[in-house]
Amino acid sequence: MDKKVSIILSTYNEASVIEDTINKIFKHLNNVEIILVDDNSPDGTFEKVKKINNPNLKVFQRKSRGLASAFLLGLINSSSEVVGWLDSNMGSLAERFPEMLSQLEKNDIVILSRYVDGSVDRRSKKRVLTSQIINFFCRLILSNKIKDYTSGIFLMRREVLLSAVPIATGHGEFFIEFLYKAYKAGKKIIELPYEHPPDIEGMSKTAGGILRFCYLGFKYFIRVIPVSYTHLTLPTNREV
Repeated sequence: MDKKVSIILSTYNEASVIEDTINKIFKHLNNVEIILVDDNSPDGTFEKVKKINNPNLKVFQRKSRGLASAFLLGLINSSSEVVGWLDSNMGSLAERFPEMLSQLEKNDIVILSRYVDGSVDRRSKKRVLTSQIINFFCRLILSNKIKDYTSGIFLMRREVLLSAVPIATGHGEFFIEFLYKAYKAGKKIIELPYEHPPDIEGMSKTAGGILRFCYLGFKYFIRVIPVSYTHLTLPTNREV
């Protein structure tokens, strides 16, 4: 599948890893543009990226913060037939993009998943447990056909946006909603196993204090419940 790919990156205080991530994306994808959205990082992330001389790198800086709105800004400024997302501190996973791209021959969305056979999650116990709880809840009230609702590492055909548009509010919960809407619209979704690397100290956008972690988890739950109600009341393109 020789199509142009747009990879969206969001950054906040990732000066120590972002150049390596960008280089790995360019290494593993030939026909690619990177759209990077920096949320006014005080550690010099934006300044470091601006020094990279590559016409296929688009860089935006803003004063607001938010994962969902960063994704939307990147999406608006993308121009490819295929759009993807990668956590900015997980550049090692860029090597999976060619495999994921080939899977788009027969699918609409390809996700790297922590909850299919062959996967390994090497993050902290706190993050692993919280992720397991949220995904169990999603599978319980939405659909068990999707195993990892919160992966966020994916490639998709651009035409998926004709059936499901991400609502750019909140944190990673926007991806749960978007993914489920795409599934209900009949889009073909495949999950590939991968090894989630250990946490990088100070780099996670969702880690931090236990109170913040619980707060984000609560926001995930209250975002999912209305989505499940929509599932019960709206018609679907899928066979029952």
